[in-house]
Amino acid sequence: MKITDVEAIWLQLPTVDERADGTQDTLVVKVHTDEGIVGIGEVDSSPMAAKAIIEAPMSHRIARGLRMCVIGENPLDIMRLWESMYQGSIFFGRGGAAQQAISGIDIALWDIAGKAMGQPVYRLLGGGFRDRLRAYASILFQETPEETYNLACHLVEQGFTAVKFGWGPLGTSEAMDLAQVQMARQGLGAGVDLMIDAGICYDTVTALKRAHQFAEYDPFWLEEPLHPDNIEGYARLAAASPIRIAAGEQETTLAGFQALLDAGLAVIQPDVARVGGLSQAIQIGRMAVQRHRLCVNHSYKTGISIAASLHLLAALPNATLLEYCVEQSPLRQTLTRETFPVVDGYVAVPQEPGLGVTLDEEVIARYRVA
Repeated sequence: MKITDVEAIWLQLPTVDERADGTQDTLVVKVHTDEGIVGIGEVDSSPMAAKAIIEAPMSHRIARGLRMCVIGENPLDIMRLWESMYQGSIFFGRGGAAQQAISGIDIALWDIAGKAMGQPVYRLLGGGFRDRLRAYASILFQETPEETYNLACHLVEQGFTAVKFGWGPLGTSEAMDLAQVQMARQGLGAGVDLMIDAGICYDTVTALKRAHQFAEYDPFWLEEPLHPDNIEGYARLAAASPIRIAAGEQETTLAGFQALLDAGLAVIQPDVARVGGLSQAIQIGRMAVQRHRLCVNHSYKTGISIAASLHLLAALPNATLLEYCVEQSPLRQTLTRETFPVVDGYVAVPQEPGLGVTLDEEVIARYRVA
């Protein structure tokens, strides 16, 4: 079997605003083969930038588009092709958008492998430790604490046993921060886990203060309170915080996650559509296993990323929680025909060959930019 083409499909809603909502656009990747098997992947990046990285012509041996690195190759040689893409983009890559772009092709290669072998991807990653994951609803803080309270009540009514609120107005003032978290907790009640995503809005001193203030509301973790380059700050915060500290969605390299683990974080959050795909995400998860830390996916895109995340988490012994984006964007809700329903607070791991997702081509046609 040989790879015959790589499609990078940029999708975008008619209106995109500054909200930290990754479901407003995406880059879908299709890897075609001469045996008719098509793999599906997704990139969480600037879609235009990632598309250019995939489609770029060769400048020289270590500066060429990712498509050139894999055309004509056997798609089952996944790790060899990952290294080919990494080395082929090393002049302008070694992380960032280049690594994110690798993710889309890598996920598609795993999808091809599963389809070719008649197995769900998690089995190819080493086998499943579970067949369902507890889903936590992931959504932004609303503009007012009262709106956050109402949304929290609604999500509990939908059956979620854990909810994360993030970004939005958090960080605008101490009073707003405390009111938002207080009303989130009141809306959820005492029996539902609350996660707080600060959205890199604090310095180290403020983050430590907020960790102590938020502790009153019994959050499961405080996520990404610091700038991702502030590793020293994360070490200070993790050592002194009364609640778990989580981070990792901005990282794309093994070295970056190693630094976060060395800093003492309790929870690391690789995104399969950012870190170089499933090939690298599984390595990051196993690093967390060795440190006895929690590994929880970051995912705020479409059903493609949800499916890939389910396969990743199923193959890790230290992963029980699934970030489950509840944005109502049509890309999030309708791009894949599979909807991954939450049943009794859990989402089932796909059992079909490959990722177990099919694309709605009408949705692609409706929102396709290029």
